[in-house]
Amino acid sequence: MTDEITKRSLRILVAGGGVAGQALAFWLTRGGHQVTVVERFPALRASGAQVDLRGQGIEAVERMGLLGTVRSQLVDEAGVAFVDSRGKPKATIMANTSGTGRQSLTSEYEIMRGDLVRILHDATKDDAEYVFGKSVDGFDQDEHHVTAHFSDGTSGEYDLLIGADGQGSRTRRALLPEGFDPYWRVSIHMAYWFVPRIASDSNIRDTYMVPGGRQIMRRSHNATETQVYFVMREESAEASASHRAPVEQQQKFWADRFRDAGWQTDRFIAGMKTSPFFYSQEIVQVRTDTWSKGRVVLAGDAAHCASPYSGMGISGGLVGAYVLAGEINRHANDLPTALVNYDSVLRPFVDKIQAEVNPRLLRVGMPMSKHAISAFQTATALACRLRIPELTARFAKEDRGGDWQFPAYSVPAAT
Repeated sequence: MTDEITKRSLRILVAGGGVAGQALAFWLTRGGHQVTVVERFPALRASGAQVDLRGQGIEAVERMGLLGTVRSQLVDEAGVAFVDSRGKPKATIMANTSGTGRQSLTSEYEIMRGDLVRILHDATKDDAEYVFGKSVDGFDQDEHHVTAHFSDGTSGEYDLLIGADGQGSRTRRALLPEGFDPYWRVSIHMAYWFVPRIASDSNIRDTYMVPGGRQIMRRSHNATETQVYFVMREESAEASASHRAPVEQQQKFWADRFRDAGWQTDRFIAGMKTSPFFYSQEIVQVRTDTWSKGRVVLAGDAAHCASPYSGMGISGGLVGAYVLAGEINRHANDLPTALVNYDSVLRPFVDKIQAEVNPRLLRVGMPMSKHAISAFQTATALACRLRIPELTARFAKEDRGGDWQFPAYSVPAAT
């Protein structure tokens, strides 16, 4: 038996108009609440690289009634190849399209972040208020309300503030004790951008390993564009600080680190300057003991970023939005109970997906020497010949979210 939704309508402010923020708008407006989403970018940030849906993330989209729309926008990525300096595949692991078991290195549901953002926006724009070019710079709260202070100097009073403002969340900084470090680091850094597609760019993602714990990935998402990823293991203050530098300095940092890498590195570095965007980040997880304080609560990457290596970053944000909104809808007259339940229901799932990131396995996949790279490729090629990755994925009992089950929340059907 599911609980009936209380009819009380709350004024809810969501800081951040990304995937998690828009998923929250979807479920909260269907619960009858007045939702305002503020996004610091001047327009919908429908950009970014390729993301995937796995496990419970697929079910979350299906529960929104949007899986068919997502399917229509999927990227054609058939598998992952490990290539040598001439681009010759040494081993290839194909996507698991059987519909059962676990997704492999590439998911059956690969989609560009921008396309997913647009799908969510189209599903929510008529019900929620979106304000672009504005951010929450601070807040005050008492027992009954939270007052948000915006970047344009104005303020607004709400029943609840949700910080869905990403890995570097300002809301989280204001919510948690001063000096608290929420980041769990693995000493891995990543940059990605787009270059023009050429004839040899196929629908198989190429992964090229470079001595020194470096890696280059190439994947193509449409007829004219190819995504480039530079990844490296490095534990240094310079690497960590590079992501906060101006874009030109970030690009120089990455070009200097990879200039001797071989393969198509010259092409990829040259493409940095003309790419429609360039993004550089340290791979981290966000780990905190609490996701809320009073009438302020964190969601998505702001609360529990699992990192790209979990494969569950987007899925985690969608699942978390479903749970948070479900508890608010169920307990709109008792927000403290809603927020306590949000933590207790979701945290086992978050713990599971964050545990998927094993630093030892990451280091195996980013060898330091030519000998180690050769050994990795030989072992992977043998496993592929024996169909081990395919059979392991197909007959796995659970995907990356484990056996965590969606709670039942009573909401009006999506229209």
